[in-house]
Amino acid sequence: MTDPIADLLTRIRNALMRGKKNVNAPYSKLKHELVKALVKEGFLEGVKKVKKDFDELEITLKYHEEKPVIKEISREESINSTERIIFENNNIVGSISLSNGGAIDDFKFKNYNKELDSEEKVVLLNPANVKNGYFLNTGWTTNDNIDVPGPNTSWKVKSNSKLTPNNPVKIFYENNQGIIFERTITIDDNYLFNINQKVINNSTNSYKLYPYGIIHRNNLPEDLTDFYILHEGISVILREDIEEIDYSEIEEKKYSKEASSGFYLIGDKYWMTSFIPPQGRKFRLDFDYTTKYRTSYIDTTGYELGPNSSINHNVNSLIGAKEISLIDRYVEELQIEKLDLIVNYGVMYWIVRPLWVVLDYLFKFTNNYGYSIILLTILIRLVFFPLNQFSMKSMAAMKALSPQINLIKDKYKNDKQEQQKEMMKLYAANKVNPMASCFPILIQIPIFFSLYKLLMLDVAMYHAPFLWIWQDLAAKDPVSIFNLFGLLPFSVPSFLEVGLLPCLMGGSMALQMRLSPGATGNSEMEKVQRTMFKWMPLVITIILAPFASGLILYWTCTNCLTIIQQWYLNKTIKVK
Repeated sequence: MTDPIADLLTRIRNALMRGKKNVNAPYSKLKHELVKALVKEGFLEGVKKVKKDFDELEITLKYHEEKPVIKEISREESINSTERIIFENNNIVGSISLSNGGAIDDFKFKNYNKELDSEEKVVLLNPANVKNGYFLNTGWTTNDNIDVPGPNTSWKVKSNSKLTPNNPVKIFYENNQGIIFERTITIDDNYLFNINQKVINNSTNSYKLYPYGIIHRNNLPEDLTDFYILHEGISVILREDIEEIDYSEIEEKKYSKEASSGFYLIGDKYWMTSFIPPQGRKFRLDFDYTTKYRTSYIDTTGYELGPNSSINHNVNSLIGAKEISLIDRYVEELQIEKLDLIVNYGVMYWIVRPLWVVLDYLFKFTNNYGYSIILLTILIRLVFFPLNQFSMKSMAAMKALSPQINLIKDKYKNDKQEQQKEMMKLYAANKVNPMASCFPILIQIPIFFSLYKLLMLDVAMYHAPFLWIWQDLAAKDPVSIFNLFGLLPFSVPSFLEVGLLPCLMGGSMALQMRLSPGATGNSEMEKVQRTMFKWMPLVITIILAPFASGLILYWTCTNCLTIIQQWYLNKTIKVK
């Protein structure tokens, strides 16, 4: 399951990237001869065998004018240098390397651009020998004396030279022991790969083989968000357990888990690579880091391969975007429990999912997520209208009682217990609940954080436009008040990037607080409260400016609807 030569080269490459003078690697005669050849050709400075707990190679790296002598191979050079099978459907295009063990190591989206102003598409998978190597492979391992194909095995095409939804491909490798290894690979019109591994034994011997699937990732993703609400790394989702493992945790220790159902994936914010082993068979999951991040499963039951017989192992792999509607469809098709947790909403799942259903329906109606968010906000406000109405009435009543409350505070300023008794009598006599204004806030906090999760993690928001200003509702507002929203030809520091939408949110919040009944007393606490309310819109605006524009749009709409409701109440409600 490991490739010692690839591991060696990865160690050298990573050390060069970090500007190190030396790098160590486990010793073998083959690796020693390879490194000596690189030294002879002038790519490395030197190498020697050293003894520690076990034999190691100590390799001295070589630089010229502070730049590595060994240059990075480009993605295109790597792809073009190997024999490949192309795959393509309406959503993705890529290839499978026949020269490198049949790895799926070239994957590009058709419908997701890397940048708003660029036609360059998002690339998910890369060959092993490039900087951002990220690839998947399947295979067999055994304890018997048998030649099984490995990471450097060259496979041959048996049928079809291009993989499409209507044309599966079949590749094979035959060893010198009369054993043929076949892979039949199919793809649907989205992101599902099915890999059927078949072994045909034409010999007179019996063997036991164990199938595996492995995902390698050389480095951390370039667009790693590293945000507290978002898990990026390994997710293990089993029937009885869900475990999230960050990249930093894998670097510190090896993880291993046994199961008979479930799946695992490497998940970025919007993208995923996964293996779904056959359900009902025992398998072990392993996750570790040496020179690269490695995740794998191995079937621990194994298959008995008798003379003149064959065995089959079937595994699914989802590689692509975390599109919620599509994943829901795969849940039904594949009958895999908890597959919908590929998009991880955490404890907010039971709130986020209904919100997503409504938002998705509204999008089908409006064909624009900006308008859909506005309509969703209106629906949420309608649901909470009675509660907000009650709260605002209570706040108005509290304001009307302020003179009497202040008198009680002055009268019993030295007797807090009696002060509380008299104030409670006043509230009871006027049927006022001082805590009523808190209820809507407490109830709506989960709604807000659920929408936060939804709008931050839903790939549908990726480059989703709204009007002519906001072309990506998943990103922060692209303009800044400090350069007049892009009219002045200079950029501003990131901490000053307060866009138009955050400004509208802050302005609407300030107006909302101006219309809302507030503290009118002269106590120190009430003075502090008025000061906090005065500056809160500005503080919130600066804090939330880097957040997704879709979330800011929701908050702005909420403020505007609250203003309308408060204005109406101020005009119509009279407190006795």
